[in-house]
Amino acid sequence: MKICISCDSTCDIPKDLLEKYDIHLMPITILLGSEERKDGINVTAQDVFDYAQNSGELARTSAVNVYEYLEYFKQLRQQYDAVIHFSLSFAISSTGNNALSASHDIDNVYVIDTKSLSSGSGLLALSCADKIQEGKNIEDIVSELKQEAEKVQASFLVDTLKYLHKGGRCSSIALLGANLLKIKPRISLVNGKMEMTKKYRGNISDALLRYFEDIIEEVEPNKKRVFVTYSSPVEPARTQIIERLKQMGFEEILESSACATISTHCGPKTLGVLYIAK
Repeated sequence: MKICISCDSTCDIPKDLLEKYDIHLMPITILLGSEERKDGINVTAQDVFDYAQNSGELARTSAVNVYEYLEYFKQLRQQYDAVIHFSLSFAISSTGNNALSASHDIDNVYVIDTKSLSSGSGLLALSCADKIQEGKNIEDIVSELKQEAEKVQASFLVDTLKYLHKGGRCSSIALLGANLLKIKPRISLVNGKMEMTKKYRGNISDALLRYFEDIIEEVEPNKKRVFVTYSSPVEPARTQIIERLKQMGFEEILESSACATISTHCGPKTLGVLYIAK
């Protein structure tokens, strides 16, 4: 059986791996004022940040609708016997439910609620590629991936809550408190929803190192694969975290740049370390 791996453009898998594993992307729509662009095609994270700086407004995102998914899945099914699609967490976007609704009208299309975002979803897509190469049947693959979705550790540290606030994902009180106290919040995916799970003070690079040590201690990782994903690289923390991961013995350490959709909500100087729990 020829199985297609598909993801929302929010999966933040590097281009070389998309090509290596023949992973297809459904782009999320980004709105820069009245201008409509497609994530991963004609808009980048830097475009989003430049728009915010020049206009004083933040970019917005628009979910893929059911009809768009229906046409997308139909095209993929012409080339493949089955499609496994990895969606942005159902709890934070209607995109996933729209994909699921579309899948009901087409045979052999399986939609996975990753309960995650960014390279948290990417981890599951790459795990799927591993299972396909191992020759597993599609029912077992889908079942195992749904179990793994519960074990993905997706979190990131943000330099400012302004972008999450504008997107309706944090309160004005939280924003004010973070600004006054110069807090760098840790945002984690908990049951598919974004929650502020810890607060750090100090400059962003120092806070990132403390964040990294905390998450590794809190949840023991499966050392097969780990992502270091950022909206803009923060040095020296990025380099130091990657060196630490090498020392810990991770088999595959992947760096990726956050897409425009993720960056629209998290802002610049955001970095996350994402892995599947042991």
